[in-house]
Amino acid sequence: MDQAESSPLPGQPDRPRRPARKEEPGHGAADALDHPVVAGYDGSPSSRHALAYAAGLSRRLDRPLLVAYVCPPGVYCEPLTGQVIGAMRDRSETERWLLAELDEVCDRTGIEVRLVTRRGSPARELAATADESAADALVIGAPAHRWHQVAGSVPGWLARHAHCPVIVVP
Repeated sequence: MDQAESSPLPGQPDRPRRPARKEEPGHGAADALDHPVVAGYDGSPSSRHALAYAAGLSRRLDRPLLVAYVCPPGVYCEPLTGQVIGAMRDRSETERWLLAELDEVCDRTGIEVRLVTRRGSPARELAATADESAADALVIGAPAHRWHQVAGSVPGWLARHAHCPVIVVP
């Protein structure tokens, strides 16, 4: 066993290993991210701090930065007709907004930046993004409301379920 590998303590189950990444035909190594630093971003002040911290960490570790924006499903039922409507945000508009936010908090020169937008539960989608990219770290902002510290929050869920280090920035 290498020094880098760890063994479980006696009586504890083995920790599940990350599945090996499979490259799709036609996608070269340039398309795959090599163990990025994932930053969860939602536009809040603490997520802006987390974005700046993740960019610095990415630069220090010489790793790509993967900015993940998770939006709610955005599906609702129109009351008069009963028609289900999904409010989709324009992808290019979202990407421009994320890059502008990144430019405001740091200098991204020398950092390989990728953006991903997902729909669903922020905690589950951030964990899935980190797993799929074999992230070295997941950086997120602390919840702003005391209620989240009592009732549970995205950072709390990620600390229990993510398969990479989770850094919570105030």
